[in-house]
Amino acid sequence: MRHSLACLLFFIACAAGICGAQPAVSEADSKAIRAVVQAQLEAFAADDGVRAFSYASPGIRQQFGSPEVFMAMVRQGYPVVYRPASTSFLPVLRDGDEIVQPVRMTDRAGLVWMALYRMEKQTNDTWRIGGCTVARTAGTTAQDGSEAPKAFL
Repeated sequence: MRHSLACLLFFIACAAGICGAQPAVSEADSKAIRAVVQAQLEAFAADDGVRAFSYASPGIRQQFGSPEVFMAMVRQGYPVVYRPASTSFLPVLRDGDEIVQPVRMTDRAGLVWMALYRMEKQTNDTWRIGGCTVARTAGTTAQDGSEAPKAFL
């Protein structure tokens, strides 16, 4: 939401290996980050707003106030995140102080999207989702999930 298209393109290029970015975080943190995003996606699939909301950062929880308001926002504003037909996790990236988990998603119509989850490490060393930016890629299907997006519409 707060990332510009240029920043989004940078992250996609790094995920595709074009910019040669260094690993963003340790392997343990990468696994923990993926687990948080995956768990939130599973909570959306189960319509479990309380669980989905629990993976949001304190700032996001404060912004939306309740699981019901949060779920309504996701259903209306992020349908591909709410109900992806498929997902493919790309390597975690770092841009300065920001840690981002890119996830390629396909919607039920077969359109391919890139979701960038901005992650925040909490004082108890757990990870929470601090925001998500979604953009449709030029592809219409995710075929084998290995082809990086080439352009945005």
